Amino acid sequence: MIALEVAQGVHAVEHAYTNCFLIEGDDGVTLVDAGFPSTWRLVSRALRLIGRTVEDVRGLVITHGHFDHVGFARRLQQDHGVQVWAHPGDFHLTRHPYRYRPQQPRVIHPLTHPRGLPLLGAMVAAGALRVPGVTADHALPTAAPLPLPGRPEIIHTPGHTDGECVVWLPDRGALLSGDALVTLDPYNGRRGPRIIAPSATHDTAQAQASLSPLAELPATHVLPGHGAMWTDGVASAVERAQQTDS
Repeated sequence: MIALEVAQGVHAVEHAYTNCFLIEGDDGVTLVDAGFPSTWRLVSRALRLIGRTVEDVRGLVITHGHFDHVGFARRLQQDHGVQVWAHPGDFHLTRHPYRYRPQQPRVIHPLTHPRGLPLLGAMVAAGALRVPGVTADHALPTAAPLPLPGRPEIIHTPGHTDGECVVWLPDRGALLSGDALVTLDPYNGRRGPRIIAPSATHDTAQAQASLSPLAELPATHVLPGHGAMWTDGVASAVERAQQTDS
């Protein structure tokens, strides 16, 4: 599914319960996250719908290195010369997107929460088991806006992974929250603001703690890596997430 203008100059692509985003600027487009290998078809269509092509893409920001956010990154880098940005804490993970150690064994939580199984099945059908790694070209800075369209700012929010980051667009009131704050947990099917289950999160206590600074942002729109957009402000989303069991 493609949703245009989910925030000012921000467009969403949802595929297999996973979101990636296009940020438009006068100087081109910034992509945030790369879904699955087959997600590229939808992203290409979204570019056409907004009158752009892959030649307008100036960079790909990966919020974290899990397989469902690295999907078509290597193809974009190798076939189209698009530079990839990631946090150094996840450099190893972007290269090897299945080599992570969650707080809880991966197979336990989905089996005890069967509502998540259809979501995980859709991810597998989208190519979740066939994601090639990618070597980032640049480290995401956290002290200055990125030199990319939309001038996104990066906030390090470790916990889900060591290098998890969110993307803040202060002039648009939009926070692209990756998997630091979601409204759908694909591992158990639960909806509403939350962190992701311990079967896919490295440190749930750290993930919860990383949410607190986000509540201070004047963000009206929260655009998560999984689930529907939240439009009641980031403070209310953080409050809900910190009161919700993962």
